[in-house]
Amino acid sequence: MNPVKNPVTIRNVTIGRGHPKICVPITGQTRPEILKEAGVFSSIPADLAEWRADWYEDVFDAEKLADTAKALREALAELPLLFTFRTKTEGGEKAADDAQYKRLNLSMAESGCADLIDVELFSKETVAEELISAAHEHSVKVIGSSHDFHSTPSQEEIVKKLCHMQKAGADIAKIAVMPRSEQDVLTLLSATLEMSRHHADCPVITMSMSETGLISRLAGESFGSAVTFGSASKASAPGQIGVRELRQVLDIIHGSLG
Repeated sequence: MNPVKNPVTIRNVTIGRGHPKICVPITGQTRPEILKEAGVFSSIPADLAEWRADWYEDVFDAEKLADTAKALREALAELPLLFTFRTKTEGGEKAADDAQYKRLNLSMAESGCADLIDVELFSKETVAEELISAAHEHSVKVIGSSHDFHSTPSQEEIVKKLCHMQKAGADIAKIAVMPRSEQDVLTLLSATLEMSRHHADCPVITMSMSETGLISRLAGESFGSAVTFGSASKASAPGQIGVRELRQVLDIIHGSLG
């Protein structure tokens, strides 16, 4: 595959060079559950941790959010941390209006606890530009994201969305779609290949969800996807597999690509 023009380095991990990086979600509902999940990261082959804060029962309590974020940061040591509040609109656990969404992400960008934040570029367009700018002011990277839990757009539309993300200033462009057939999976992979070869100035993350789309999580490197998601306990999206099995497959494919 063509090398990424602008790989993203967070702590000791470079996204867009070498193996696809494995991101493992933390989906605890309480502070003890979150920290318990964080405790296993020292023994699993994860490159990044994603705090899916929409699962957290106290996410809208600013003081508790800050305290839990600090404890989570300490528990993960030098492992990069991605903060994600996935809204109900894009398949998450809780709804959030623009003001809530903005406040959550700004607080994490300013906290020093998160290395990256996930910004939903299309469902939160009114605040996305401000969040990207604020994150960069605090040396926090941004994953621009889009999630379709109902269908797979056309190849042209997928590429258009990814291009829009990098134009908007996202450091990494991510899209996840739901396949209704094997052909939909091919559409996603073809769009990934087109984007990585002809348009991408930043790392790209793509996936086709559910069991039908599993191959996209395993063979993404062959088409230009720089990160894949695996589970240590509870999956945060349909089609995620265990992180250890995922690492084995990625190693095999990476080795075959020379």
